[in-house]
Amino acid sequence: MVSVIFPAAGQGKRMQAGINKVLLTLGGEPILVRTLKTFSAVEEVGELIVVVAADEVTAVEGQLQKVSGLKPFQVVAGGSERQYSIYNGLQQVAAAADVVLVHDAARPLVSVKTIQAVIDTARAKGGAIAAVPAKNTIKVVDAEGLVVDTPPRSTLWEVQTPQGFRKDILLKANEAAVADNFLGTDDASLVERIGAPVAVVQSDYRNIKVTTPEDLLVAEAFLKCTAEDETRSLQAAAKTAREAWLKEAE
Repeated sequence: MVSVIFPAAGQGKRMQAGINKVLLTLGGEPILVRTLKTFSAVEEVGELIVVVAADEVTAVEGQLQKVSGLKPFQVVAGGSERQYSIYNGLQQVAAAADVVLVHDAARPLVSVKTIQAVIDTARAKGGAIAAVPAKNTIKVVDAEGLVVDTPPRSTLWEVQTPQGFRKDILLKANEAAVADNFLGTDDASLVERIGAPVAVVQSDYRNIKVTTPEDLLVAEAFLKCTAEDETRSLQAAAKTAREAWLKEAE
């Protein structure tokens, strides 16, 4: 079974919305709900663990109880840092889970294909992260603002979520970080630190994190394109079926 932890305890100051950004609507539906529905569509996913600020637990839990079609879920209080929130979520993971995914609740456009690929690779390799090839040239800059290196772009990937790991590996990595008072930049950095392998799974550029008002506009545009593509596919299928029927009727 796969458990999924959704960190959503951030204050979202850059969104300037006055509320938790995952409660904002995208395509007429809260970002959080849209994200959870996508993961609920993955057969192997058995539980959803949403981590929010302590004063939001009751409200978010009440809102999710009204949503149909979700896999079993629980809402727990987070910590002062994202890493601590995920560690809190890990304490609630079911004993039956063998793989744990961590996914930003504010990435509502992740595809089922990407989720499944991360699950499969995490089982095979021990750890896996969704990512896309870097499109821009990246510079390494020193403290004085001077360029000191230009890494080959072919070696650079922009990391997203979900990030998935065998449960024992992720627990060991988090416990080591707690013991050493280490704060990583993402979950994979904790796993890398204990010497466990982490493989890259190619995702897509639509899997953006909604952080600013501009991101919300981009997500709405992506969502509209997806809906239009689905409509065109259905229309094409209907046309093909009608043409086949007419040919048989001749």
